[in-house]
Amino acid sequence: MEILLEEFYKTDLNLEKFHFRKVFLDERSYQINGITHSGKSKLVKNYLLGLKKNSYLYIDCSDVRIDIEQLNLHLNSFCNKNRIDVLVLDNYVKSIKFPNVNQLIITSQKRYNIDSLIPLQLYPLSYEEFLAYEHKYDSSALNHFFQIGGFAHMHKVSADERVLNIQKMLKNTLDDVAFDILKLCAKFNSHKLSAFTIYGRLKQSRKISKDKLYKAFDELVEANYIHQLQKYNSPKATKKLYLCDISLKSALTIEKNFSKLFEHMVYLELLKSARETYYEEGIDFFLPVSNEIILCKPFVDERKLFKRLESIESFLFSYAIKKVTIISMNKETILSHPLSHVEIIPFDIWALGD
Repeated sequence: MEILLEEFYKTDLNLEKFHFRKVFLDERSYQINGITHSGKSKLVKNYLLGLKKNSYLYIDCSDVRIDIEQLNLHLNSFCNKNRIDVLVLDNYVKSIKFPNVNQLIITSQKRYNIDSLIPLQLYPLSYEEFLAYEHKYDSSALNHFFQIGGFAHMHKVSADERVLNIQKMLKNTLDDVAFDILKLCAKFNSHKLSAFTIYGRLKQSRKISKDKLYKAFDELVEANYIHQLQKYNSPKATKKLYLCDISLKSALTIEKNFSKLFEHMVYLELLKSARETYYEEGIDFFLPVSNEIILCKPFVDERKLFKRLESIESFLFSYAIKKVTIISMNKETILSHPLSHVEIIPFDIWALGD
């Protein structure tokens, strides 16, 4: 094991052009969580490359050559002998013991409750982060975002290989049950959907116990492959379901619904900006902290929009809503309304404005 550790220590890290994220690392110790291809390894490698070569040790724990029992026997002494200040355990495995180092960084899809490490959640690219990969910041960039989503590596995948690339990526990461759950969720993305409903549908096509499905579903939620949005002041109500990236819809199902895909994209931007968000009947998103309602209308028909506003006026009045934001594809205007400030704003301006 010492020979392998020496190999890790002497190997030069290689990182192609790094596009900075909204999150960053400093000298503190971190636990970085994120789904596959969310950028965890690139983030830590970029940080390490700013340090002295002999001050850090980077270990990818998925390396099949690693014997964890032997690693636990030798890692601490190796770090002491080589005066390692920073240790990175990429794709961390729980049975690995932490040595005594000044800074420890672990990455994993699974969350571990480790008090000594600062939790940092990494998602696929937000729209602002996505733009760093684009040559032009115009409508073509937004259309490209719809096509490939927030996985950074998809910029290097040709259009004819994108769907299969995402399918293979997920199959290599998830077991069969989790993958089937994700496929079904793709059909009902941006809709209210419970684990019980998923169980009822999946048991028609495969043999599966309720306990096994619930466990797999909870693990997908915990790992952030699936996101659930709660109804305001109704924790027991069925939650709305969204997937980790807009690209999964077209990769896992042939069903199309642009309005729901657009809503999905707006939700992920809200999620990545860490704003407290809920849904209500007739209301896509309610942000109680800013006393704001968001409606997703990619193609705005003002007559239908006013009818929509009329249908939720009791909510606007009851909660003294100050602002109603209608997010569109390209329309921008301010509407007159007796109860709230109503603004229509294009997605790209809204996403970058926050």
